[in-house]
Parts: sequence; C-alpha cells; structure tokens
Amino acid sequence: MNKNIIIPILFVLCPISSLIAQQLSFTAEDHLQKDSASFLSNTTIGGYGDIVYQRNFNEKFSHVDLERFVLFTGHKFSKKISFFSELEVEDAKVSGGEEGGEIALEQCYLKFNLDPNNYLVAGLFLPRIGILNENHLPNTFNGNERTQVETYILPSTWRELGIGYYGYSNRLPLSYSLALVNGLNSASFEHGSAIREGRFEGRNASANNLALAGSVQLYAGNLRTQIAGYYGGSVGLSAGEADSLHLTSGMFGTPVMIGEADLQYEAKGFSVRVLGSIISVPDASNINRAYANNTPQTAYGFYAEIAYNVFESMKQKGEKQMILFVRYEKLDMNAKTPSNGITDGTLNQQHIVAGISYLPIKNVAIKADVRFLHTGDQNPDLIVNPDPAALPNKMNNTFLNLGIGFSF
Repeated sequence: MNKNIIIPILFVLCPISSLIAQQLSFTAEDHLQKDSASFLSNTTIGGYGDIVYQRNFNEKFSHVDLERFVLFTGHKFSKKISFFSELEVEDAKVSGGEEGGEIALEQCYLKFNLDPNNYLVAGLFLPRIGILNENHLPNTFNGNERTQVETYILPSTWRELGIGYYGYSNRLPLSYSLALVNGLNSASFEHGSAIREGRFEGRNASANNLALAGSVQLYAGNLRTQIAGYYGGSVGLSAGEADSLHLTSGMFGTPVMIGEADLQYEAKGFSVRVLGSIISVPDASNINRAYANNTPQTAYGFYAEIAYNVFESMKQKGEKQMILFVRYEKLDMNAKTPSNGITDGTLNQQHIVAGISYLPIKNVAIKADVRFLHTGDQNPDLIVNPDPAALPNKMNNTFLNLGIGFSF
C-alpha cells in the first residue's frame, strides 16, 4: 500500500483506538462515580447513638461508656425496590485480646413494595416482636437503659436472616407481619440470659433449623396494641450429630416458643406502655444434658410504665419535651427449671425505674434515672469456683444512670 495513504489512516485510527481503550478500561466503580449525582439523590444517611454513665452502689463502682453508635444507609433503586442497612459499633472501639466492643450489622436487607399496603423484605432484619426491637432509638424510650424485659426475655435488638411479609388492612386499623428466619443455637444458651446468646445475628447461621415470627397490630385512636409470637428450632446439627446428643434436629427441632403482647397509649401529655412476654423451651432438659448450660424450661417478664410530658400542661407543644416517668418490671429467667436444672434466685428480679428525659429537640435526649433492683437469694450450688474478691450477694441494689442520646 502507498505510504502516502497509510500515514493519514494511522492519524485517524490512533485517536479512535485510544478512545475505545478508555471505554473498555471503565470499571463498575467508574460508572458509579459518573452516576453519583443521581445515586446520591436516592440515598439516605442517618444514625443514632448514646453515652451513659452508671453508678453501682453495691459495688461502689462507676463507669461511663459510649454504648453504641449506629450508622444507617438506605438507597432507593426504584419505586418498587429499596435497600436498608445499619452498621453498629458498641463500646466505642474493638481491640484484639480485650473484652467488650463489637462491630456488627444490625440490619441489611432489600425491601420490595408489592403495593401501597404490602411489602416484602429479604436479608438481615428485625422481626416485629415487642416494642423496642423495631423502635429502639434512644430518644424514643424513657430511661438510659433499654427495659430489662426487652433485653433478656425478648432479646432486643434481635435480628436474623430470612424473608418477611408486612401488610396493612384497607378496611380495619390493622397491620400484620409474618417472617421466616433462621432458628436459634441452643448450644450457646447461657445461664442468666435465657435464650439471648443463642441468636446468630446473621453470622454463619444454621439453615437446618428455621423459625416463624408473626404479629398483629391494632390501632384505635391513640391506642396501639400488638400480639406477636415466635416458634423455631434450636438445633441446627445434622441428624447424626443431633442423635448422638439425644437432641431433635430438623426444621423446628427442639423448639423455642415465645408469646408477647403489648399496649401503648398517648393522650394529653400522658403515655402508657405495658408489655408481657413468656418463653417456653419444652425440651430444656435435653439441652441441659447435651450442653450443661442450665437452660430454663420457662422464662417470663412484664413491665408497666407511665410517663408525663411536663411541657404539655405548660402549652409548650413544640418539639421540646420534659418527660417524667416511672416503670415497674418483673422478670424471672428461670421461672421453671427442668429436673436437671438448677434454680437461681438472682434471676427472679423486680426493677423500679424512675427518671426524667429532657428533649430540647425531638432528636436529642438528655436523661437521668435511678433503678432499684430486688432479686431472690443466690443458690450456693451455682458457686463452683468462688472469686475470693467477690462481694457477698445482696438481694437489693441501686443504679444511678446519666446519659445523652441522639438520632438523625
């Protein structure tokens, strides 16, 4: 070919090939960067956190802790599909070889809108059971501590992997939910916390055993009531492994059953919350024989709280609130023990909490409260290797809590 023709062709082809190479070198991140303006317009960032000081009068010891900071991220892909996540840091930091501190995903799921009144979720989410499990922002509940009942009987914040359906009635002031999630791990049940430590929380969860959680909520003016339940297996082992431990495996093998009912009412500055819950583990004796973790056959708890917003009577009805409250809690984490279990009187507890919450704006809370604790007596059979520095058990104790909470 004539050199006079080749040279002009090369001058034309070189820029074109360069452009093609640039296009082919684009990564997925490059495209995200390019579309960042539209991406950010559909993305929401929020969060919440709290810092608490506590004085234990029996131990004559005080501590202060940044209990948690949670970062929320949500994204709307379309009118039908959205994404939600919460990343939590507990106790300010995580350090190797030291107790305390945790980094964990509290939620991470996709939401699929079926119509205005019905939707599905899939991923790591909080089943609807109790008051605090779904609604636990520190500026939305009274007291620095979450209720004892919804910490140990209903182990908030309780999240598992699965799918859930949520709906609202067109004809009645009614909402409902049904979720299918992974079950519990009875090998991790611990004396003193009922089923709490048996949660997988999204980490290497067994899918051999599953659980169903459902709820019905009824709204009538300022009153909201709920009934919720949970039924799930607690042994995710293979059939051979389970048989060797004399346990029942399978989808709902060695079941755990939970029933819960609650009521919330607000009017003229007053608010009332009442909740009761019961746990049943029919095969607790088999779990104890396999794992020697003193699993109770029955545990229960209930509480009643009344609060009043002082600023309501002063006609200061803006965002500013000054809430006085008192709450009574009763729980027994070993209300019924199997024949091979040991009853611990310290797990039969009564708590009276009284305090004040000041909210200069609805997203910020400054709190002070006192919690009075009364328990049964300690069972000496549970003291195997006594700590020589341990204080004598006392059936009464007092805790002073001061703190701040926020959400955005």
